[in-house]
Amino acid sequence: MKTAILSAFHPFRGGIAQFNGNLYLELGKTADVKAFNYSRQYPGFLFPGKTQYVSAGDDSFPMPSEAVLDTANPFNWPGAARKILRWQPDLLLMRYVMPYFAPSLGCVARKVRRSGCKVVAIADNIIPHEKHIIDKPFTKYFLGGLDGCVTLCDAVAEDLHRWAPDLPSKVIFHPLYSHFGEKLPREEAERTLGLRPGMKNLLFFGLIREYKGLDILLEAFNSLPEDYQLIIAGECYGPFDKYQAIIDASPAKDRIHLFRKYIDDSEVKVYFSAADVTVLPYRSATQSGVSSASYHFEVPMIVTAVGGLKETIGDTGTGLVADKPSPAAVAGKITEFFGDDSIRRNCVESIRRESERLSWKRFSEELLNFAAEL
Repeated sequence: MKTAILSAFHPFRGGIAQFNGNLYLELGKTADVKAFNYSRQYPGFLFPGKTQYVSAGDDSFPMPSEAVLDTANPFNWPGAARKILRWQPDLLLMRYVMPYFAPSLGCVARKVRRSGCKVVAIADNIIPHEKHIIDKPFTKYFLGGLDGCVTLCDAVAEDLHRWAPDLPSKVIFHPLYSHFGEKLPREEAERTLGLRPGMKNLLFFGLIREYKGLDILLEAFNSLPEDYQLIIAGECYGPFDKYQAIIDASPAKDRIHLFRKYIDDSEVKVYFSAADVTVLPYRSATQSGVSSASYHFEVPMIVTAVGGLKETIGDTGTGLVADKPSPAAVAGKITEFFGDDSIRRNCVESIRRESERLSWKRFSEELLNFAAEL
Protein backbone atom coordinates (compact mmCIF):
# COMPACT_ATOMS: atom_id res chain seq x y z
CA MET A 1 0.00 0.00 0.00
CA LYS A 2 1.51 3.33 -1.08
CA THR A 3 1.09 5.59 1.93
CA ALA A 4 1.48 9.35 1.98
CA ILE A 5 1.74 11.29 5.25
CA LEU A 6 0.81 14.97 5.26
CA SER A 7 1.91 16.76 8.42
CA ALA A 8 4.88 18.46 10.07
CA PHE A 9 8.29 16.86 9.56
CA HIS A 10 11.86 18.06 9.99
CA PRO A 11 12.88 20.92 9.98
CA PHE A 12 9.79 21.67 12.09
CA ARG A 13 10.35 20.94 15.76
CA GLY A 14 8.19 19.48 18.51
CA GLY A 15 6.23 16.39 19.44
CA ILE A 16 4.12 16.22 16.27
CA ALA A 17 7.19 16.15 14.03
CA GLN A 18 8.84 13.63 16.37
CA PHE A 19 5.78 11.36 16.21
CA ASN A 20 5.60 11.65 12.42
CA GLY A 21 9.28 10.81 12.09
CA ASN A 22 8.89 7.65 14.12
CA LEU A 23 5.77 6.66 12.17
CA TYR A 24 7.48 7.29 8.81
CA LEU A 25 10.44 5.09 9.74
CA GLU A 26 8.25 2.25 10.99
CA LEU A 27 5.83 2.29 8.05
CA GLY A 28 8.79 2.39 5.69
CA LYS A 29 9.88 -1.06 6.88
CA THR A 30 6.90 -2.73 5.19
CA ALA A 31 5.28 -0.14 2.90
CA ASP A 32 6.11 2.45 0.27
CA VAL A 33 5.89 5.74 2.20
CA LYS A 34 6.38 9.39 1.31
CA ALA A 35 6.39 12.38 3.67
CA PHE A 36 4.61 15.54 2.54
CA ASN A 37 5.50 18.52 4.70
CA TYR A 38 4.20 22.00 5.33
CA SER A 39 5.82 24.79 3.38
CA ARG A 40 4.34 27.03 6.08
CA GLN A 41 2.95 25.51 9.26
CA TYR A 42 1.79 28.74 10.93
CA PRO A 43 2.12 32.41 10.02
CA GLY A 44 4.77 33.89 12.29
CA PHE A 45 2.32 36.14 14.15
CA LEU A 46 0.19 33.14 15.17
CA PHE A 47 3.06 31.07 16.54
CA PRO A 48 3.50 31.71 20.29
CA GLY A 49 7.05 30.34 20.63
CA LYS A 50 10.43 31.65 19.54
CA THR A 51 10.78 29.50 16.42
CA GLN A 52 8.96 26.70 14.64
CA TYR A 53 12.20 25.08 13.49
CA VAL A 54 14.82 22.80 15.00
CA SER A 55 18.07 24.37 16.10
CA ALA A 56 21.54 23.43 14.87
CA GLY A 57 22.69 20.17 16.44
CA ASP A 58 19.21 19.02 17.47
CA ASP A 59 18.88 15.24 17.17
CA SER A 60 15.54 15.34 15.34
CA PHE A 61 14.54 13.38 12.25
CA PRO A 62 16.26 14.95 9.18
CA MET A 63 14.35 12.78 6.72
CA PRO A 64 13.37 13.51 3.13
CA SER A 65 10.03 15.23 2.65
CA GLU A 66 8.32 17.36 0.02
CA ALA A 67 7.06 20.71 1.31
CA VAL A 68 3.67 21.22 -0.34
CA LEU A 69 1.10 22.82 1.99
CA ASP A 70 0.94 26.46 3.05
CA THR A 71 -1.80 26.34 5.68
CA ALA A 72 -2.35 30.10 5.50
CA ASN A 73 -2.78 30.41 1.74
CA PRO A 74 -6.04 28.97 0.30
CA PHE A 75 -4.73 29.41 -3.26
CA ASN A 76 -2.02 26.86 -2.42
CA TRP A 77 -4.31 24.10 -1.17
CA PRO A 78 -5.54 22.65 -4.50
CA GLY A 79 -1.97 22.58 -5.78
CA ALA A 80 -0.82 20.75 -2.64
CA ALA A 81 -3.45 18.07 -3.31
CA ARG A 82 -2.28 17.74 -6.93
CA LYS A 83 1.34 17.27 -5.82
CA ILE A 84 0.29 14.48 -3.46
CA LEU A 85 -1.83 12.81 -6.16
CA ARG A 86 1.09 12.81 -8.62
CA TRP A 87 2.71 10.24 -6.35
CA GLN A 88 -0.46 8.10 -6.72
CA PRO A 89 -0.89 7.01 -3.09
CA ASP A 90 -3.45 4.44 -1.98
CA LEU A 91 -3.69 6.03 1.47
CA LEU A 92 -3.19 9.56 2.77
CA LEU A 93 -2.57 9.96 6.50
CA MET A 94 -3.04 13.38 8.11
CA ARG A 95 -2.30 14.56 11.64
CA TYR A 96 -5.06 16.69 13.15
CA VAL A 97 -3.99 18.80 16.11
CA MET A 98 -6.26 21.86 16.24
CA PRO A 99 -9.00 23.63 14.24
CA TYR A 100 -6.53 26.07 12.69
CA PHE A 101 -5.48 23.26 10.34
CA ALA A 102 -9.05 22.22 9.43
CA PRO A 103 -9.59 24.42 6.34
CA SER A 104 -6.31 23.53 4.60
CA LEU A 105 -6.29 19.84 5.52
CA GLY A 106 -10.02 19.52 4.84
CA CYS A 107 -9.61 20.97 1.36
CA VAL A 108 -6.72 18.66 0.52
CA ALA A 109 -8.58 15.65 1.96
CA ARG A 110 -11.62 16.21 -0.24
CA LYS A 111 -9.61 16.64 -3.44
CA VAL A 112 -7.41 13.60 -2.75
CA ARG A 113 -10.36 11.45 -1.72
CA ARG A 114 -12.22 12.19 -4.97
CA SER A 115 -9.36 10.50 -6.82
CA GLY A 116 -10.05 7.21 -5.02
CA CYS A 117 -7.31 7.52 -2.41
CA LYS A 118 -8.39 6.72 1.15
CA VAL A 119 -7.91 9.53 3.66
CA VAL A 120 -7.40 8.78 7.37
CA ALA A 121 -6.63 11.25 10.14
CA ILE A 122 -4.67 10.63 13.31
CA ALA A 123 -6.34 13.03 15.73
CA ASP A 124 -4.48 14.26 18.78
CA ASN A 125 -7.50 16.34 19.78
CA ILE A 126 -11.01 16.90 18.50
CA ILE A 127 -11.98 19.56 21.04
CA PRO A 128 -8.93 21.80 21.61
CA HIS A 129 -7.63 22.70 25.07
CA GLU A 130 -8.01 26.43 24.38
CA LYS A 131 -11.48 26.85 22.91
CA HIS A 132 -12.72 29.29 20.23
CA ILE A 133 -15.98 29.88 18.38
CA ILE A 134 -14.51 28.38 15.17
CA ASP A 135 -13.73 25.01 16.73
CA LYS A 136 -16.90 23.08 15.93
CA PRO A 137 -17.58 24.25 12.34
CA PHE A 138 -13.92 23.99 11.32
CA THR A 139 -13.45 20.54 12.84
CA LYS A 140 -16.71 19.23 11.37
CA TYR A 141 -15.59 20.45 7.95
CA PHE A 142 -12.32 18.57 8.31
CA LEU A 143 -13.95 15.37 9.58
CA GLY A 144 -16.38 15.45 6.65
CA GLY A 145 -13.50 14.90 4.22
CA LEU A 146 -12.27 11.67 5.84
CA ASP A 147 -12.80 7.96 5.31
CA GLY A 148 -11.76 7.21 8.88
CA CYS A 149 -10.08 8.60 11.98
CA VAL A 150 -7.65 7.17 14.52
CA THR A 151 -7.54 8.64 18.03
CA LEU A 152 -4.78 8.09 20.57
CA CYS A 153 -7.00 7.64 23.64
CA ASP A 154 -10.62 6.92 24.55
CA ALA A 155 -11.29 10.49 25.69
CA VAL A 156 -10.64 11.86 22.19
CA ALA A 157 -12.68 9.01 20.69
CA GLU A 158 -15.66 10.10 22.79
CA ASP A 159 -15.31 13.68 21.48
CA LEU A 160 -15.10 12.34 17.94
CA HIS A 161 -18.25 10.25 18.33
CA ARG A 162 -20.18 13.29 19.54
CA TRP A 163 -19.19 15.41 16.55
CA ALA A 164 -19.03 12.73 13.82
CA PRO A 165 -21.00 9.69 15.04
CA ASP A 166 -20.99 7.94 11.65
CA LEU A 167 -17.28 8.31 10.88
CA PRO A 168 -15.41 4.97 11.18
CA SER A 169 -12.81 5.25 13.93
CA LYS A 170 -10.36 3.30 16.04
CA VAL A 171 -8.39 3.96 19.21
CA ILE A 172 -4.70 3.08 18.94
CA PHE A 173 -2.72 4.26 21.94
CA HIS A 174 0.26 6.62 21.58
CA PRO A 175 3.47 4.62 21.02
CA LEU A 176 6.58 5.26 23.07
CA TYR A 177 9.33 7.56 21.87
CA SER A 178 12.67 5.81 21.66
CA HIS A 179 14.85 8.34 19.86
CA PHE A 180 16.04 10.34 22.88
CA GLY A 181 19.00 8.10 23.66
CA GLU A 182 19.94 6.11 26.72
CA LYS A 183 19.38 7.22 30.31
CA LEU A 184 22.38 8.92 31.94
CA PRO A 185 23.71 8.18 35.42
CA ARG A 186 21.64 10.27 37.83
CA GLU A 187 24.70 11.97 39.31
CA GLU A 188 25.88 13.10 35.87
CA ALA A 189 22.44 14.50 34.99
CA GLU A 190 22.17 16.35 38.31
CA ARG A 191 25.62 17.81 37.88
CA THR A 192 24.82 18.94 34.33
CA LEU A 193 21.67 20.73 35.52
CA GLY A 194 23.26 22.19 38.65
CA LEU A 195 20.95 20.30 41.03
CA ARG A 196 21.61 19.46 44.64
CA PRO A 197 22.41 15.74 45.02
CA GLY A 198 20.38 13.50 47.30
CA MET A 199 17.07 15.34 46.89
CA LYS A 200 13.63 14.21 45.72
CA ASN A 201 13.45 15.50 42.15
CA LEU A 202 10.15 16.51 40.53
CA LEU A 203 10.08 17.21 36.79
CA PHE A 204 7.64 19.44 34.90
CA PHE A 205 8.54 18.99 31.25
CA GLY A 206 7.33 20.39 27.94
CA LEU A 207 5.70 23.50 26.55
CA ILE A 208 4.25 25.74 29.27
CA ARG A 209 0.63 26.58 28.52
CA GLU A 210 -2.27 27.60 30.72
CA TYR A 211 -4.05 24.25 30.56
CA LYS A 212 -0.92 22.37 31.69
CA GLY A 213 -1.21 23.75 35.23
CA LEU A 214 2.35 24.76 36.10
CA ASP A 215 0.91 27.26 38.59
CA ILE A 216 -0.88 24.35 40.32
CA LEU A 217 2.41 22.49 40.70
CA LEU A 218 4.24 25.59 41.96
CA GLU A 219 1.60 26.11 44.65
CA ALA A 220 1.79 22.42 45.56
CA PHE A 221 5.58 22.58 45.75
CA ASN A 222 5.37 25.36 48.36
CA SER A 223 3.79 22.90 50.80
CA LEU A 224 6.45 20.19 50.41
CA PRO A 225 9.42 19.66 52.77
CA GLU A 226 12.92 20.97 52.13
CA ASP A 227 14.24 17.71 50.64
CA TYR A 228 12.30 18.28 47.42
CA GLN A 229 13.46 20.19 44.37
CA LEU A 230 11.51 21.07 41.24
CA ILE A 231 12.86 21.04 37.68
CA ILE A 232 10.86 23.10 35.17
CA ALA A 233 12.02 22.49 31.58
CA GLY A 234 10.22 23.97 28.61
CA GLU A 235 9.40 27.03 26.54
CA CYS A 236 6.45 29.16 27.63
CA TYR A 237 3.69 29.79 25.08
CA GLY A 238 2.22 33.03 26.43
CA PRO A 239 3.24 35.31 29.31
CA PHE A 240 5.36 33.78 32.08
CA ASP A 241 4.60 36.59 34.51
CA LYS A 242 2.14 34.76 36.75
CA TYR A 243 4.46 31.77 37.14
CA GLN A 244 7.42 34.01 37.88
CA ALA A 245 5.41 35.84 40.53
CA ILE A 246 4.65 32.54 42.31
CA ILE A 247 8.34 31.55 42.11
CA ASP A 248 9.53 34.92 43.42
CA ALA A 249 7.14 34.72 46.38
CA SER A 250 7.89 31.08 47.15
CA PRO A 251 9.78 30.18 50.33
CA ALA A 252 11.22 27.31 48.26
CA LYS A 253 12.42 29.40 45.31
CA ASP A 254 16.05 28.35 45.80
CA ARG A 255 14.92 24.75 45.14
CA ILE A 256 13.09 25.60 41.91
CA HIS A 257 15.34 25.10 38.89
CA LEU A 258 14.00 26.87 35.82
CA PHE A 259 15.09 25.99 32.27
CA ARG A 260 12.79 28.23 30.26
CA LYS A 261 13.61 27.20 26.72
CA TYR A 262 12.64 24.67 24.08
CA ILE A 263 14.40 21.41 24.99
CA ASP A 264 16.16 19.95 21.96
CA ASP A 265 15.90 16.19 21.42
CA SER A 266 19.59 15.83 22.30
CA GLU A 267 18.98 17.36 25.75
CA VAL A 268 15.83 15.49 26.77
CA LYS A 269 17.71 12.61 28.40
CA VAL A 270 19.43 14.93 30.88
CA TYR A 271 16.17 16.09 32.46
CA PHE A 272 14.50 12.69 32.69
CA SER A 273 17.71 11.06 33.96
CA ALA A 274 17.70 13.47 36.92
CA ALA A 275 14.01 12.97 37.76
CA ASP A 276 12.36 10.71 40.32
CA VAL A 277 8.89 11.45 38.98
CA THR A 278 7.30 13.48 36.18
CA VAL A 279 4.36 15.65 37.26
CA LEU A 280 1.59 16.54 34.79
CA PRO A 281 -0.83 18.78 36.78
CA TYR A 282 -3.04 19.44 33.74
CA ARG A 283 -6.37 21.26 33.91
CA SER A 284 -7.45 19.49 30.71
CA ALA A 285 -5.81 16.82 28.62
CA THR A 286 -6.21 14.13 26.02
CA GLN A 287 -3.02 12.08 25.89
CA SER A 288 0.47 13.47 26.40
CA GLY A 289 3.69 13.03 24.45
CA VAL A 290 5.52 13.84 27.69
CA SER A 291 4.26 10.57 29.15
CA SER A 292 5.76 8.70 26.20
CA ALA A 293 9.18 10.22 26.91
CA SER A 294 8.75 9.48 30.61
CA TYR A 295 8.03 5.84 29.78
CA HIS A 296 11.19 5.63 27.68
CA PHE A 297 13.32 6.68 30.65
CA GLU A 298 11.27 4.57 33.12
CA VAL A 299 10.24 7.62 35.16
CA PRO A 300 6.84 7.21 36.89
CA MET A 301 4.25 9.99 36.64
CA ILE A 302 1.83 11.91 38.81
CA VAL A 303 -1.11 13.20 36.77
CA THR A 304 -4.53 14.71 37.31
CA ALA A 305 -7.78 12.88 36.55
CA VAL A 306 -8.56 14.76 33.34
CA GLY A 307 -9.01 13.59 29.74
CA GLY A 308 -7.11 10.43 28.90
CA LEU A 309 -4.48 10.72 31.64
CA LYS A 310 -6.34 8.61 34.20
CA GLU A 311 -6.90 5.97 31.53
CA THR A 312 -3.34 5.86 30.18
CA ILE A 313 -1.42 6.39 33.45
CA GLY A 314 -3.60 5.49 36.41
CA ASP A 315 -5.33 2.47 34.91
CA THR A 316 -2.04 1.02 33.66
CA GLY A 317 -0.27 1.46 37.01
CA THR A 318 2.52 3.62 35.58
CA GLY A 319 1.83 6.49 37.95
CA LEU A 320 -0.50 8.04 40.52
CA VAL A 321 -3.60 10.11 39.77
CA ALA A 322 -4.68 13.19 41.74
CA ASP A 323 -8.46 13.33 41.82
CA LYS A 324 -8.55 16.97 40.71
CA PRO A 325 -6.17 19.66 39.39
CA SER A 326 -5.59 21.44 42.69
CA PRO A 327 -2.40 22.16 44.66
CA ALA A 328 -3.58 20.11 47.64
CA ALA A 329 -4.48 17.07 45.52
CA VAL A 330 -1.21 17.18 43.57
CA ALA A 331 0.89 17.67 46.72
CA GLY A 332 -0.91 14.76 48.35
CA LYS A 333 -0.01 12.39 45.53
CA ILE A 334 3.61 13.57 45.49
CA THR A 335 3.86 12.85 49.22
CA GLU A 336 2.21 9.47 48.73
CA PHE A 337 4.64 8.54 45.94
CA PHE A 338 7.73 9.25 48.03
CA GLY A 339 6.22 7.81 51.20
CA ASP A 340 6.32 4.21 50.01
CA ASP A 341 9.25 2.76 48.03
CA SER A 342 7.05 -0.01 46.65
CA ILE A 343 5.01 2.53 44.67
CA ARG A 344 8.00 3.51 42.56
CA ARG A 345 9.00 -0.14 42.04
CA ASN A 346 5.49 -1.09 40.96
CA CYS A 347 5.24 1.88 38.61
CA VAL A 348 8.54 1.01 36.91
CA GLU A 349 7.43 -2.60 36.48
CA SER A 350 4.20 -1.38 34.87
CA ILE A 351 6.13 0.98 32.60
CA ARG A 352 8.23 -1.94 31.38
CA ARG A 353 5.07 -3.91 30.56
CA GLU A 354 3.57 -0.93 28.74
CA SER A 355 6.79 -0.39 26.81
CA GLU A 356 6.44 -3.86 25.29
CA ARG A 357 2.82 -3.17 24.33
CA LEU A 358 3.14 0.38 22.98
CA SER A 359 5.55 -0.21 20.13
CA TRP A 360 5.68 1.62 16.80
CA LYS A 361 5.40 -1.74 15.04
CA ARG A 362 2.09 -2.47 16.75
CA PHE A 363 0.80 1.06 16.10
CA SER A 364 1.69 0.92 12.40
CA GLU A 365 0.17 -2.53 11.89
CA GLU A 366 -3.11 -1.55 13.54
CA LEU A 367 -3.22 1.71 11.60
CA LEU A 368 -2.75 0.03 8.21
CA ASN A 369 -5.22 -2.75 9.09
CA PHE A 370 -7.82 -0.13 10.01
CA ALA A 371 -7.27 1.71 6.72
CA ALA A 372 -7.47 -1.51 4.70
CA GLU A 373 -10.85 -2.38 6.24
CA LEU A 374 -12.46 0.95 5.35
